[in-house]
Amino acid sequence: METRCLGKNTWPEVLGMDGDEAAKKIEIENENVDAIVVPVGYVVIMDFRCTGVWVWVDKHGIVTRVPKLG
Repeated sequence: METRCLGKNTWPEVLGMDGDEAAKKIEIENENVDAIVVPVGYVVIMDFRCTGVWVWVDKHGIVTRVPKLG
């Protein structure tokens, strides 16, 4: 069964941005998702959801991975 999520699903343009600002941008560009800022190394649930985006940040709060749905 194929899952199709609504709206934009990846945000390479926020790589290197402040995590909180990136999360705001993501939620504006896809109102169907909640962007959650997470420090690199934290353990998160790995199930796929169309409503969540992990925004991985370093110790300075800078986005280190391209955020995407899931």
